[in-house]
Amino acid sequence: MSQHFFGIHDIFDRNARLFPNKIATTDRHGTLSFKALFDRVNALAVGLSGLGITKNDRIAVLSMNRNDYLTLYGGAAALGAIVVPINWRLSDSEINYILKDAAPKLLVVDSTQADRCDFTGDQACFDEEGPGDAIPFQALLKEETKPFPPAGNDDPFCLIYTAAVSGTPRGATLSHGNIISSNLQTAIAMALTQNDIYLNMLPLFHITGINLAFSVMQMGGGNVVMEKFDPARALTLTEKEKITLMASFPPILTTLMNTLETTPADLSSLRIVTGIDAPETMRAFTQKTGSSFWALYGQSETSGFATLGNSAERPGSAGREGAISKVAILDENDMECPVDTIGEIGVRGPLVFQGFWAWDKGDLDRSSIANGWHHTGDLGRIDPDGYLWFEGRKPEKELIKPGGENVYPAEVEAVIQEHPDIKECCVIGVPDPKFGEAVKAVCLKGPDSPLTAPDLIEFVGARIARYKKPGHVAFVETLPKDSRGKIDRNRVKALHST
Repeated sequence: MSQHFFGIHDIFDRNARLFPNKIATTDRHGTLSFKALFDRVNALAVGLSGLGITKNDRIAVLSMNRNDYLTLYGGAAALGAIVVPINWRLSDSEINYILKDAAPKLLVVDSTQADRCDFTGDQACFDEEGPGDAIPFQALLKEETKPFPPAGNDDPFCLIYTAAVSGTPRGATLSHGNIISSNLQTAIAMALTQNDIYLNMLPLFHITGINLAFSVMQMGGGNVVMEKFDPARALTLTEKEKITLMASFPPILTTLMNTLETTPADLSSLRIVTGIDAPETMRAFTQKTGSSFWALYGQSETSGFATLGNSAERPGSAGREGAISKVAILDENDMECPVDTIGEIGVRGPLVFQGFWAWDKGDLDRSSIANGWHHTGDLGRIDPDGYLWFEGRKPEKELIKPGGENVYPAEVEAVIQEHPDIKECCVIGVPDPKFGEAVKAVCLKGPDSPLTAPDLIEFVGARIARYKKPGHVAFVETLPKDSRGKIDRNRVKALHST
């Protein structure tokens, strides 16, 4: 072990020594102090070791949020194992693809997800009722003392699977050093302390959920964990637990404000809300609650936020670069662009991931990293005061974000093309008042086809995550082409973006 190493397991260790009796995490199953959480983490590490889990082995988890999701992160970190948190909103076939790609030695599920995948290796279940001969999670906790293996800052901690431009998910490999750096950057920007309490209602498979949970934990603060977002319960917990921090993607804030009309709650403890939303929604929520909204820019590949800032300072921007991230606008030669010039957003610093999972090929795929920059595929500009303004995606890396999720048109188009009545299609993003953006499919079908829009939507929704299915379908007589004979996406957008 390097004398420079400080990893995820050390966060649990530090808090157990400094704040042993302070509440670390609370969910509907109970409350754990930092000492109790650390003991549970170590007991799990011993149990996982007994199953043969060693350094760099993968442990997949398919579950709603709960205290023991964090226990699993800590236990795996103690062994140098790699957690693969899986988005439960994906279709069964997408989940099975990830399991095949990551090749985990163990899959941990909860009772709501137990029958969703074809996994023949060891399985454990958070709940008493699990699939087949799954090991009860409690049985993995072994009250023994055992030394843990050495680790390094660049050792992988988790794989976050992101949708790829080609339509095939890729596992962004985040190291202990990546996560620790991201925690510190978030904590510095938001001035987090041991007095902060985070309402963890974003999923713990999502980089934002992971970043905020561990940022608050690293500063000695507490986590209140919700299985998934429920507006009335979120309001109740905010008042009861004196929540100071929450994160939001559309339409969470709008739903909370609507629920407040019928379920009043004292939200005076709420200090910061962060995430993505329309400027008018941010203003309305902060005026109603007395909190501040912090806008951001980041990706799974940047381990969380690369830029962050109070939206009131520069409404519409994504804030300014953090204390330990360098954000620049790059031209086609990877040279930094002048102020207020649109180009590709590049990020470098200790938050940038190690590469995409490709260890079956003997290495990590670092295809997005060149000339010392992670190339995000996003377009932006930086104003004279250093605020980042998002300006869309590069044409070859088109992305749609309904409710904060990533949907690549190529992935949806590939599924649509599987329908025998579809000749050609183009998938674009269109404005949506509830989710910010929606998926629209513009399709050319066979001349005698009886296919309807609802039929096609259901066809797609049965094959990939339902948040990726089109919310709108337009059948057309022809699709515009460019000089190469390819569908002209920009022209399709111009004609069908309403």
